[in-house]
Amino acid sequence: MSDFRERAEALDTADELAALRELFTLDDSVYLDGNSLGALPRHVPARMQDVLTREWGALRIRSWDESGWWTAPERIGDRIAPLVGAAPGQIVVGDSTSVNVFKAVVAATRLAGDGRDEILVDATTFPTDGYIAGSAARMTGHRVVPVAPSDVPAALGPRTAAVLLNHVDYRTGRLHDLPGLTAAAHAAGALAVWDLCHSAGALPVGLDAHGVDLAVGCTYKYLNGGPGSPAYLYVAERHQEAFDSPLPGWTSHADPFAMTTGYAPAEGSVRGRVGTPDILSMLALESALDVWDGVAVEAVRAKSLALTDFFLECVAAYVPEGRVTSVTPGSHAERGSQVSLRCDGAGDVMRVLIERGVVGDLRRPDILRFGFTPLYVGFADAERAARILGEVLAA
Repeated sequence: MSDFRERAEALDTADELAALRELFTLDDSVYLDGNSLGALPRHVPARMQDVLTREWGALRIRSWDESGWWTAPERIGDRIAPLVGAAPGQIVVGDSTSVNVFKAVVAATRLAGDGRDEILVDATTFPTDGYIAGSAARMTGHRVVPVAPSDVPAALGPRTAAVLLNHVDYRTGRLHDLPGLTAAAHAAGALAVWDLCHSAGALPVGLDAHGVDLAVGCTYKYLNGGPGSPAYLYVAERHQEAFDSPLPGWTSHADPFAMTTGYAPAEGSVRGRVGTPDILSMLALESALDVWDGVAVEAVRAKSLALTDFFLECVAAYVPEGRVTSVTPGSHAERGSQVSLRCDGAGDVMRVLIERGVVGDLRRPDILRFGFTPLYVGFADAERAARILGEVLAA
């Protein structure tokens, strides 16, 4: 329909973020899988060439000091902080999301104190979060209580130590009420631990403003850090002195090079470190974060909602009636930056979409998932994806 194409062109012309697309390495396909792996910023390969040839190749061990390798986890954490609404000194980068979930959950149970032996876990959470929480519970003598996020307030009680929740549901794209659920946990005397993997870089989070206790997130989705790029751990400043990591590695020691047998934790976010930082992927992430210079998360959120609204409108117009059903909430207050469509034969449909240049992904058994990264996805992309989806389903 020419009307949708004309509207897409007009929306792209008026888009204040449109020029950012040129900062990324993209092709002629419509890339709607940035909620799994963000696109490569164009300048990162040159930065990594310098890291490999000069910092590692020429300076070698001197780069721990002269190139700032040793302080990279905190320095890069401070660059992520504004994207999730945190003041400096509260985020450390390193390890995987899973490892950081383990640190955060165990530390939260220790901060909660005696008499609290339950960990509430989002029943719809990404599987690893549940696996990690279960292991943490077995190790600490706690009990895991799976609960839907909307039922958390009713499930909280005097035995609740911590609540582990996803900000955005990875399967449906539903945005959960971080301020309200955090406040409910605090009212019950529990701590709130949030997984930000599907929200950081796509929408405002407000960790400090909403009093979140601990949070974790990956950096290879909307933050475009690269495959397997290190995750991050947020520890609110008020908890840092008492934060007791279950993985007290040497780089989180107050004097790591003293090599003493007794562990004395460092001050601040450094307590969240464990072992030697993964420098190559960490510095690729640091370079990738340059695309955020001068970009307001609020503007990203406004475009995200406009993109997903427009895509859903195009889907309704192009796709034969009854072939797909959106499982992503229509309400802006409940929507992340993706659209998930339930569809019979979803696996075959996604395969054909990818063959035709529309790259989304599948969540078995029947979910077509389309992620909208506002830094490089435009309205013409949304229109084209919906039009090709309609053609595939009409065939």
